[in-house]
Amino acid sequence: MTDAPATLRAGAEALAAPLPPLLAAAEHLATTVILGDHGRRRAGLGDDFWQYRPAMPFDDARSIDWRRSARSDAAFVQDKEWQVAQSVVFWVDLAASMSFGSVKGGPTKADRARLLALAATILLIRGGERVGLTGLRLPPRRGTAQIARMADRLAEDAPTDYGQPETEGMLAHSRAVFMSDFMGNMDAAEEALLRAADRDVHGVILQVLDPAEEAFPYDGRTIFESMGGGVTHETLKAGELRARYLDRLAERKDRLAGLARTTGWLYSTHHTGDPAAGALQWLYRGLERRG
Repeated sequence: MTDAPATLRAGAEALAAPLPPLLAAAEHLATTVILGDHGRRRAGLGDDFWQYRPAMPFDDARSIDWRRSARSDAAFVQDKEWQVAQSVVFWVDLAASMSFGSVKGGPTKADRARLLALAATILLIRGGERVGLTGLRLPPRRGTAQIARMADRLAEDAPTDYGQPETEGMLAHSRAVFMSDFMGNMDAAEEALLRAADRDVHGVILQVLDPAEEAFPYDGRTIFESMGGGVTHETLKAGELRARYLDRLAERKDRLAGLARTTGWLYSTHHTGDPAAGALQWLYRGLERRG
């Protein structure tokens, strides 16, 4: 539908309205106050520090440092420390598994993930931060126009059964949000989180689940089918699968919690049957935290 991004943005604006804008990280603010506009050119210190990185496809020509680039065969870009610290990138899983919703007329997992991601984007941009998406699809930028771009990208569906986190284009020392049901390949999720941690990226992991996925309220003859239609399983005694299913779900949650502890990220689960405001509050507080 042509008005889907506008509708999504309107819902996200309503959800974000009661919350104050997200402030810049206390560490960055303290450094800015102490060093002012003329900080020393040392790694990680001050507003004037520049970090060189290889230019990426989304970089403007005017952002390239031609003097530094002339010393090699590659183009380089200068990133100010405060710009990196104020960059937040989202990976929002919009694969087929996220289209599940057990309540007729209720939100799917993808509906809730889109709403939370865009509401968080609104708060971040109101606080002066740069927001974008992983995978080089939408580099971090400021301004209300970026909200519209985020809405456009978040309205798209991914052509896969299960999503896998992307880390390409993620700036070192920035922050990130990974939002998914994490029902796919956990090895891929672990690899992505460890790569992000190696680049000193801190962030939050929000697992979005439907209440039926937590309760497994099935019994008797049941046909289970993946949302993409690639996997089908029929059983006459669905109730007998409940204990095994719940054990595997618990193992998956424990693995995500362990990854969060290892990488210094935060992890939580949100159910689509619960109010979205609570999850947004958790994201808000989690992104304020550094390290």
